[in-house]
Amino acid sequence: MQKPTPKNEEIILDPKRYIVSKTDEKGVITYGNDYFVEISGYKESELIGQPHNMIRHPDMPRVVFKLMWDRIQNGQPIMALVKNMAKDGRYYWVVTEFESKRDKLTNKIISYTAFRKAAPRDAIKAIEPVYAKLREIEAQSGMEGAQNYLLGFLEDKGLSYDEYINQLVGNKGLFKIFFAAMKKLFG
Repeated sequence: MQKPTPKNEEIILDPKRYIVSKTDEKGVITYGNDYFVEISGYKESELIGQPHNMIRHPDMPRVVFKLMWDRIQNGQPIMALVKNMAKDGRYYWVVTEFESKRDKLTNKIISYTAFRKAAPRDAIKAIEPVYAKLREIEAQSGMEGAQNYLLGFLEDKGLSYDEYINQLVGNKGLFKIFFAAMKKLFG
């Protein structure tokens, strides 16, 4: 008899594999590669047609998703460190890069593709206290308070959000090549 999997246990991702998912313009899942299905713990049929936020971990600050949505809805790419939750309650950390796809005739965004890779341990250690503080502020002052804190945090570091994330995850060399290759393959 198999032991039940404890909730809140981390799934360690294979650094040589990638997770890809696609959604429509509203964030409803239209595709997930085999590794996404495996890691999420859902069957493909349980994922397709569901909102992508079904894998959102409650430890993730809402303001981070607002920032991501604001950017991708404007057709701008963004990279983020994200803690996701599998069906059984376990979690996994990824570096996610999003890309918007536009209709060639109307120029309206018709879908989003997310490319994910295992997050570096140092990046996770650095971002966890920031995310905890953002969640605390959201609980007290709402989204606006958290957004103001995040902007101040980045200003103190003298970095934009993109520069901060790039610095945390080491977005250069092979890491950067990986995301470029995934976009070419699945874009």
